[in-house]
Amino acid sequence: MYSLIRPLLFALPPERAHQTAMALFKAATVLPFWCRALRQRFGLRSAHLERRYWGLTFANPVGLAAGFDKDGRYLKALSCLGFGFLEVGTVTPRPQAGNPRPRLFRLPADRALINRMGFNNDGAQALAHRLEHWRQHANTEAIPILGVNIGKNKDTPNEQATNDYLNCFHTLAPWADYFAINVSSPNTPGLRDLQSRQPLLHLLEALQNANQRLPQPKPLLLKIAPDVDAKQLDEIALIARQTQIAGLIATNTTLSRRGLHTHAHRLEAIGSGGLSGAPLQQRSTEIIRDLRQRLGPQGLIIGVGGIDSPEAAQAKLQAGADLIQVYTGLIYEGPGLIRRILQRMAEMPSP
Repeated sequence: MYSLIRPLLFALPPERAHQTAMALFKAATVLPFWCRALRQRFGLRSAHLERRYWGLTFANPVGLAAGFDKDGRYLKALSCLGFGFLEVGTVTPRPQAGNPRPRLFRLPADRALINRMGFNNDGAQALAHRLEHWRQHANTEAIPILGVNIGKNKDTPNEQATNDYLNCFHTLAPWADYFAINVSSPNTPGLRDLQSRQPLLHLLEALQNANQRLPQPKPLLLKIAPDVDAKQLDEIALIARQTQIAGLIATNTTLSRRGLHTHAHRLEAIGSGGLSGAPLQQRSTEIIRDLRQRLGPQGLIIGVGGIDSPEAAQAKLQAGADLIQVYTGLIYEGPGLIRRILQRMAEMPSP
């Protein structure tokens, strides 16, 4: 079915296609009957697929990566697709428009996307209101685990970035099951500098101190870039253990353009932005394998990057990921990808 719909969506500019598709999907899933039918079609319920981390039960290990639903507008609809968890954001303390359009580009020859969205979002307070409404009105049996991906506003200097992350954390803590700390997007100038040892240590310690003051602390995960070297990975793993965060998300989009089939003139016309999709698959898997070696069996890893098939998902798990997330693969394969991955996982031995 999606093979018939995709050409129509791909005839639209990518950002408009996404908004149109999600608006139609949201309208269709207003009726409980359709939501149940979609969940049966695209999901797969099995005790074998359940995972339990941080005292939370994930119905299955397949989640939706941040960026797909930045502002939590489509949570009810996305909950109908069989995901074990959803991650909203990236959200910043204050609303911001993001970078000028066009800022999202398809690379069909590479089954990839380039984006330079720039943390466009309605702000933490608006997201908190939507999450509160969703939790109050959703069918509690159908609510996936919810992660909130947080960042800083573009005009906030790095020296003050910790305040932005703390602002988001305090505003959204009542509604999040876990937090993803985004210091790895390539589309906010200087953001990746926060991955350096001292800024990262300062940020994570501040968030953990605030977290430990909650009646029930939230799992904190750090989302890292694929464009890090071995020394940086060593430092990230060391800081993760030192600050006792709950885990790592590997990886965000890449600045690399190596090995693409898309013509160089097209890439030059597109310009800057983070690359996601199939070309990222191998590098993100390598990062996961390297992190697992550094962290040992204890640290939780969410694997993301180029998962567009059951085989790609299995590679992430075999490299050491505990959970996985999809995004660009969903654009090219449609929601049927979720069930195909779950069917493969159901055949795999229990972890």
